[in-house]
Amino acid sequence: MTNINKKISPLENQKGIESHKKAAAHLEVAAKYHLEAAKHHETGWHDKADQCTILAQSHLDLAVKAQREDIKHHGLITWAAI
Repeated sequence: MTNINKKISPLENQKGIESHKKAAAHLEVAAKYHLEAAKHHETGWHDKADQCTILAQSHLDLAVKAQREDIKHHGLITWAAI
């Protein structure tokens, strides 16, 4: 980290904050669905576990999308292309 005191506009700052919050919210939901999937597997409800796994993956994908937006915001375009 080379520029701790980097100056950015309030609008750009707000975009970054929103991207972080969006990514975190989707990761929390993904974790919830993974825990539900594990419980369903433990009780033998494998179809329900499958549904929870798909929902978890969807939220993980959305979290990655929000994270990429934040990375673009920080100018780290090379990594965001991954």
